[in-house]
Amino acid sequence: MDISQKAKVLVDALPYIKKYFDKTIVVKYGGNAMINNELKEAVMSDIVLLNLVGIKVVLVHGGGPEINEMLKKMDIESKFINGLRYTDKETAEVVRMVLAGKVNKGLVGYINGIGGNAIGLCGTDGNMLCVSKKQEEGVDYGYVGEIESVNSKAITDCLKEGYIPVVATIATDKEGNVYNINADTAAAMIAAELKAENLIMMTDIVGLLKDKDDPSTLIPKVFVSDVPYMKKQGIISGGMIPKIDGCVEAVRRGVKQATIIDGRIPHSILIEMLSNEGAGTMFVQE
Repeated sequence: MDISQKAKVLVDALPYIKKYFDKTIVVKYGGNAMINNELKEAVMSDIVLLNLVGIKVVLVHGGGPEINEMLKKMDIESKFINGLRYTDKETAEVVRMVLAGKVNKGLVGYINGIGGNAIGLCGTDGNMLCVSKKQEEGVDYGYVGEIESVNSKAITDCLKEGYIPVVATIATDKEGNVYNINADTAAAMIAAELKAENLIMMTDIVGLLKDKDDPSTLIPKVFVSDVPYMKKQGIISGGMIPKIDGCVEAVRRGVKQATIIDGRIPHSILIEMLSNEGAGTMFVQE
């Protein structure tokens, strides 16, 4: 790409920068983009760039691969129910150690190292995430938290000062019990509380597929009212359920749009936000 082509790319991005300037976006970071160094570098660079051009970015992260690795070292079996990690008391302590410690501070250090200005937070800080045990008839998820309310003051204070808040999705209840919170759900609730312009969910597929084994069947746009029917048809199932439920909840609570994008594509965040190409599946009100 020569200099004039690079300049054109910047000029083409101007309308999108103007659209999102001083607006808040929430990015849920997880999947392969967390363990592939090239993808990790691209995601962090995207976030720093957006922050530097005046877009308020909140990064909410999971850490499934790191949690699995630590549990394996400790000879604790990983178990999932309806796309959520079953979390007994011992596993909850491991989740806290890995997410709020290794993963969160690693991401903060990475962002700061490439010229950003990040602060690490978790759901316990400032009573950000008030949780109770997730209740579902006939199902015991262990110490998996159901978010009852979000106190966004710690996040908004960081944003006002120009920081990038990096949020680990663990919290404690009034008795001090540690709860693991699904990162997709937490990102959606935080985006809703902040009345974010956009919620971006990073995943390891191209988006919502009509046929899960055929990437060419990508559904680019979904009205939230169509989601129940798509679940009945089996189009939405397994690990996609909490992601899409989060998107639906966020949009219904005031987020302008929620998008599931392919985190395996370098700079997929910039492609989604600063071009007319878009990426993945967008969820909006009808």
